[in-house]
Amino acid sequence: MENPTDEADLLETCRVHAVELLKRNLTAAGVLAATPCRKAERRSYTTVFARDAAICALGMAVSGDDELERGAAAGIETLAEHQAPNGQIAKFVDPVTREADFWYVGCIDSTLWWLVAVDRLDRLGTHPGLRSRLRARVERALGWLLAQEHQRFRLLQQNEASDWADIMPRSGFVLYTNALWYLVKRLYGLEHAAETRESFNRLFHPFSARPDSYRRGRLLAEFPLRGARDRDLYLSFVNFSSYGDEGDVLGNVLAILCGAAGGERASATIDALRTAAINAPYPARAVVRPIERTSAAWRPYMARHGQNLAWQYHNGGVWPMIGGFYIAALARAGYRETAAADLLALARACALDGWSFAEWLHGRTSETRGMAGQSWNAAAYLLAEHIVRGGADPLDVEAAPVARASAAAALA
Repeated sequence: MENPTDEADLLETCRVHAVELLKRNLTAAGVLAATPCRKAERRSYTTVFARDAAICALGMAVSGDDELERGAAAGIETLAEHQAPNGQIAKFVDPVTREADFWYVGCIDSTLWWLVAVDRLDRLGTHPGLRSRLRARVERALGWLLAQEHQRFRLLQQNEASDWADIMPRSGFVLYTNALWYLVKRLYGLEHAAETRESFNRLFHPFSARPDSYRRGRLLAEFPLRGARDRDLYLSFVNFSSYGDEGDVLGNVLAILCGAAGGERASATIDALRTAAINAPYPARAVVRPIERTSAAWRPYMARHGQNLAWQYHNGGVWPMIGGFYIAALARAGYRETAAADLLALARACALDGWSFAEWLHGRTSETRGMAGQSWNAAAYLLAEHIVRGGADPLDVEAAPVARASAAAALA
């Protein structure tokens, strides 16, 4: 274990490398998903991904670096220019060909993350007026999402493999997606936000909720109440006669950060994640228990490119990006000492292979996998470090504008 000086040096070195990586990947069109190389080009990682751009925007906005703060909105505006007529935000935009890709069945979280970034960059003070400039596009994006909202549950519905975990079998009502939906409703003052939160807790954690007065809600809860293994975490999804109890770490963490889980439920969620050691040796594993080939939840497409086998990729791999949000959730729920310790572990994960900021690590061996130079890993580190040091949480609806030395100097 490092002494206090060594620990401070590690955190500062990671911050420097994170800022350098984001600057290296920043273009006029926005931040590329990963550092350009032949492998990255083959996998379209040299494009502006909506979810990556939004997460990077949050980290860049609190980075304290003038160039990153100025560039935080570039990808958001590029994505706005390529918005579909129906309001959907693309999965990614190629800055060279100017072509937008919309995935197969909706890519629903691109639009959610884009809306979060538009509001946060505006209201936190790094890009004032952004919401106003993009008002028409924001309204179309909200309209596209509202068209997919269940009219009783007030939750979004989706097909499987259509969010960030795009080769996982989550479908119907999905935890991760609806945590973001609740946040979007709060940020934009949409109707039925209270009903969304209530349904969120009834459907995804029926073990602690009162029975739903709506018959469909009782039927959806029936199967997990009978058979779910882990009752301490939110279910990853709920659908007709099926549900996910693999323990979706990012979905559970976002439930806290987006305000859907609070008080005792937030603390119980954190305690369950800590008990499952999803931060060992690095934060954080994507799921508590990987889906095995023998499971009824397994889908043949999960073996595509050999990626989502057990302990890999979305199915049990360790993602530094998730680690950043996990640390933010620890701090939000009051576990500040634990958050500080895990920030050191996150820095060590980013440092592997010569500060590669590898996309993900094998969940058992910690071998670096995926793409090196992953932008959202750098941004998630900057976000977590900012919060651990006592800065405002960008996902906190009540957070004050980010205080930036550069802004103060400009006014002097």
